[in-house]
Amino acid sequence: MPPGRAAMSVTWAALPFLTLGYATPFIFAAAALWRRSAHLLVASVAYIGVFALMLTLLAGTDEKTGDTPGMVGVLTFLLAIVGCGHAFLIRRKVFDPDGLSGVDNEAAIERVRRQRTLRQRARELSDRDPGLARELGIGRPDLPRQYNDGGLVDVNHAPAEVLTLLPGITPELAIKIERVRAETGGFMSAEELAALAGLPPNLTAEVADYAVFIR
Repeated sequence: MPPGRAAMSVTWAALPFLTLGYATPFIFAAAALWRRSAHLLVASVAYIGVFALMLTLLAGTDEKTGDTPGMVGVLTFLLAIVGCGHAFLIRRKVFDPDGLSGVDNEAAIERVRRQRTLRQRARELSDRDPGLARELGIGRPDLPRQYNDGGLVDVNHAPAEVLTLLPGITPELAIKIERVRAETGGFMSAEELAALAGLPPNLTAEVADYAVFIR
């Protein structure tokens, strides 16, 4: 849940306690109208009934004696303390009904950006020193290695089962790529791969993002 909405939900849930129960029926009624929830509707009706009874008893306090103050105290407790606890229990369902509070989109975006950066750096290293790239296992997730290449696949050396890690590459296409590779000695780019292996045109850009061509 975003910080602003989380703060709003806590404030909403604390209102029954902060107002000594006077706001309880109204916050539940507002939530019921907002979320169109049967549970919230029933709760708001119950709190409205308790609130109306408390107001009736308060209005007759000067004329009656006995248990009236005690009953008012019980009803105030229900509205303020029980209502506050109830609100805190359901505040996430009111303010985060889709359960997205645990989703950290910024962290996901940062992970994708980091993987892109790792792939770019691995490609640059491969261009400068292909021998070192092979020793580091760049593009070879099938081999033991410690270098993080961001998920690259070395189209010129990886076996067919690894080639299927490329976007849109089926086992049949992987076998075809492996056969054409053996006939031609390898590929220089995703465009050459697509042309020689007959890949669907729409795959070229996606494959290029994850492929590396180490000679």
